[in-house]
Amino acid sequence: MGLLEIVTYPDNFLRQPTKPVENIDEELHQFIDKMAITMYEAPGVGLAAIQVGLDKSLIVYDGMPEQETQCLKVLINPKIIAAEGTVISEKEGCLSVPDFRADVKRAAAVIVEGFDRNGKPVRIERDDFLAVVLQHEIDHLNGTLFIDRISSLKREMYKRRIRKQLKK
Repeated sequence: MGLLEIVTYPDNFLRQPTKPVENIDEELHQFIDKMAITMYEAPGVGLAAIQVGLDKSLIVYDGMPEQETQCLKVLINPKIIAAEGTVISEKEGCLSVPDFRADVKRAAAVIVEGFDRNGKPVRIERDDFLAVVLQHEIDHLNGTLFIDRISSLKREMYKRRIRKQLKK
């Protein structure tokens, strides 16, 4: 089972909202497994399907990927149904926005609903690091990147750097 290619900024594919997953079948399960391998290999703590070329509402995440026992979580069609408070996610990064980190204002606590890999309804209430991970990955499903949530000055600096790299 090979790695999936991670789509990176400035690819416009990352900007489109995803479509809901309608069928949970063997093909989707195989794709989830490939997403997990890709996320761990990158290494990352979360990955949205849009980041690996599938415009479906699906994320995988693991808040402790460096632990001996991995604890992969899968969320299909996740939605943030409540968010409160404010926290600064320090030095947030993204596999689709390589070589850049920034402080991002996020909700301190979230309630997320969706489905697990078997279609069972899931409700998650978090007020820790995973609250940030969930917000970050669900943003991807809506076509939003973390650089959209930072100051325009920092965002423009990153964009300039990328344009310069692309010219080379």
